[in-house]
Amino acid sequence: MMKSKKYDFRIVQDDMSWTGEILRKVTSSKTVVSKRREGFATEAEAQKWCEDELKVFLQKLTEHNKRHADRRG
Repeated sequence: MMKSKKYDFRIVQDDMSWTGEILRKVTSSKTVVSKRREGFATEAEAQKWCEDELKVFLQKLTEHNKRHADRRG
């Protein structure tokens, strides 16, 4: 599982389904949902989606930051 200090994921059970959320820590006490997907039949499906999506999310963020740094300097 890929984690960072700033990004994590959470799995929430709704009535009859599961929801996966990618979270971004804004401050020490505030978090924001960056991405959400609802309607998973099982918790395992939601967890797999969260883990895969977090990897892609962090990879895209790293590439974006690298491109931005190249333009600055």
